[in-house]
Amino acid sequence: MDCEPCFAQASEYRANREPKVVSSVTLDLNGFPVTSVLFILGIGFFLGMRHATDPDHVVAVSTIVSRERSIPRAGWIGVLWGVGHTLTILMVGAAIILFGVVIPPRLGLTLEFSVALMLILLGVLNLSGAMHWLSHRFAPAHPQHHGTHSHLHSHGDYAHVHPHSHGAPTGNIDCAEHHSTEVEPPHWLRAPFVRLGIFHSLRPLLVGIVHGLAGSAAVALLVLGTIREARWAVFYLLVFGMGTIVGMMLMTLAFAVPFTLAGNRFAWLNKGLVTATGLVSLVLGLFVAYQIGFVDGLFTAHPSWIPQ
Repeated sequence: MDCEPCFAQASEYRANREPKVVSSVTLDLNGFPVTSVLFILGIGFFLGMRHATDPDHVVAVSTIVSRERSIPRAGWIGVLWGVGHTLTILMVGAAIILFGVVIPPRLGLTLEFSVALMLILLGVLNLSGAMHWLSHRFAPAHPQHHGTHSHLHSHGDYAHVHPHSHGAPTGNIDCAEHHSTEVEPPHWLRAPFVRLGIFHSLRPLLVGIVHGLAGSAAVALLVLGTIREARWAVFYLLVFGMGTIVGMMLMTLAFAVPFTLAGNRFAWLNKGLVTATGLVSLVLGLFVAYQIGFVDGLFTAHPSWIPQ
């Protein structure tokens, strides 16, 4: 019995049953034109910039930037937020892409619920004035000290020390002596930690990490549906993260302009802006907490989670 026709029919049947892949949607980078690869990566960069404008991101960062009086410092806050966000996107996204890690619905909802709690906390801190107290407590502009002592502060990327007194001027410390002892900090501290201080640097970094944990699964699943090659998919996450860093930096710079102008000219307007950002953060946090906790079912027996 000649089985060739049977094998031919079986092959044709399997081919018809296999899912059709549309080349414009699914990307296999083996042998793919370089220009198309660059195009996809460019899209990833701009999608990262757009991702930075999500409402919860905007509200959280505006709450932090509302108390800044320096446009460059505000830009560094945006960069640090983006770095924290990118770190978690890379780690969690790479685990999903490379090892097929599956995030249970309740865990996914818990990660998103942490964003709601963070928004509520930022709002309460701004409205109560506790954010201002924490800033001076953990990153004081000047230590409490009486009498003559050594004073350390930075100018640009350098720090210097000089004798300083809170009492009446003695007249024996002139301007030249004020800048006489230059201390060059370690390279990794120059920017942004010298400009912002440890507390002001860790705050946006941690906020970015929390946001990255909540959104990493959605980004990774989106990439898996677009790029077949694992190493290119992880590289896409990195490009996406770079776009997020740039987008958030531009956004914080834009936020800093009205806050800085209001702080320098209209103290009442600046206080109103701080109150407004705190109130918006609190309301949005409560809304997101209710949505995740009860509508999506985090606190019920049957949670329903769709990464987004």
